[in-house]
Amino acid sequence: MTPRLTAREWTFLGVTLLFWAAFVILLGKDTSWDFRNYHWYGPYALLNGRAGLDVAVAHHGSYYNPYLDVPFYLLAKYTKAWIALGVLGAVQGATVIPLYLMGRSILRVVTKPGDAQLLAGALALLGQFGALTITEFGTTYYDNVMAGFALAGLAIIVCNREALRGGSLRNAALLSALAGLITGMAMGLKLPAMPWCVGFAAALLAVGGSWKHIAVRLIAGGIAGVIGCAIFAAPWMLHVYELTGNPLFPYFNAYWKSPLALEAHYRDLRFVPTSFWRQLFFPFLFTADWHVAGDLALQDIRILIAYLLVIPAGILLLLKKDNPDALVERRAAIILFAFAAASYVAWLKFFAIYRYAILFEMLSVLLIVAAIGLLPIPRRNRFLALAALCAGVLITTRSEFLERAPVEDPYIQTALPPIPRPDRTMVVMTGDAPLGFIATTLPPQIPVLRIDGWFLQPRDGTRLTAMMKERVTRHRREGGDLYLLADATDMTRAKNALKDYGLAIRWPECQQFDTNITGTYQWCPLARLS
Repeated sequence: MTPRLTAREWTFLGVTLLFWAAFVILLGKDTSWDFRNYHWYGPYALLNGRAGLDVAVAHHGSYYNPYLDVPFYLLAKYTKAWIALGVLGAVQGATVIPLYLMGRSILRVVTKPGDAQLLAGALALLGQFGALTITEFGTTYYDNVMAGFALAGLAIIVCNREALRGGSLRNAALLSALAGLITGMAMGLKLPAMPWCVGFAAALLAVGGSWKHIAVRLIAGGIAGVIGCAIFAAPWMLHVYELTGNPLFPYFNAYWKSPLALEAHYRDLRFVPTSFWRQLFFPFLFTADWHVAGDLALQDIRILIAYLLVIPAGILLLLKKDNPDALVERRAAIILFAFAAASYVAWLKFFAIYRYAILFEMLSVLLIVAAIGLLPIPRRNRFLALAALCAGVLITTRSEFLERAPVEDPYIQTALPPIPRPDRTMVVMTGDAPLGFIATTLPPQIPVLRIDGWFLQPRDGTRLTAMMKERVTRHRREGGDLYLLADATDMTRAKNALKDYGLAIRWPECQQFDTNITGTYQWCPLARLS
């Protein structure tokens, strides 16, 4: 059991949270593609009952679980923008807590008792200064928040490894259940957190002990993990199943066969390596070229270094060649290595998207320290190697901050032209641009249909498209007003998509407008195509 935190340690953690809160406020509002597409629209649609009114406003994201977005949406809508951003920064910065606790627990006293705490604090901060971690601060991707959940579950295992290994079965079950509940919540809120659940199971197994302890840990942790996932995932999946016939709609529709979409999996497999050699050298590839594993420009070598060091260190552990002068506790290193290895394999097979590997970026510093600390070389040489590697990581790390908007209220504001008859109006969207955030500023009685995008197109043959064509035709015959909402740079595509709906743009009456986030957009009345 890790000793209680001292007042100095609490102060360190508190100041770190305040730093990240201030950092995010200074950065400004998130204008990322995902925020404009579904992170603002999703909670709006949930809280305002838009499921039966709108269609595919946010492409695939229209059907993503919005529970994770609700707290920030409510804060940003009903308090000041700087308050919402400050809270977001503090929550995202809270990963320092499990990172610090794990570092404090696994490091052996260096010279005097305070050295381990000082080094743990430095390592925790270094873990938060990864290229992707810095990039995601203040954004609503929430990969860093999900990493916080998974790191908290891992920290419970690492910091209580002796109790889990040889303590009472009751305590082992309770601790495993708590860790499993927290880890499962991450997957329930965001399904791409699934690899961390695989790593969690491997970590429980790596603790060791009697077969009774192992069985109790796995059963308690597994059941609690399923419960944690179900708390946040089950209600939404049931809702989507009732709406579409597929609880993961539109994903894996080749299996669920919802009539509303094509019988396809709709998964993003652009980055998943298929050949053995590409899988083996994948860390080399995405370290050399960020395009290999994602769409966010960055440069960071820490995951590659951890990959290169953990493998030989893991072999030494398997050979039971313990170093009595190790800088880290051997059992803790085994747990960390098992978690990282299992999580990495699951991530590589299912996603291989760097953004979903942000936890590796945070944990890699501890992995590097554990690997170097176990090597059978003089302690001085190990410290020199760690210092050189950490310096190299800091020097070569490159983050490209996403464009931000000024911190002003209201959080979302658009300069949409007046709408004469909102009760008799329908809006259609076209193109791939993220327009969901604009839909939240329309009068609530107006239905919004995205008739064209990277999920649905006018000639895709899906039932959703057929239903939208029926609704648009009926609305037009009943004398309702139809308007187009599109990105100002994508009007040729809009014109072509509208032809398939028998509609034409009334070009002289189009009006451009902007928002307090980013972009220029077109608002055009529509007429029947002659």
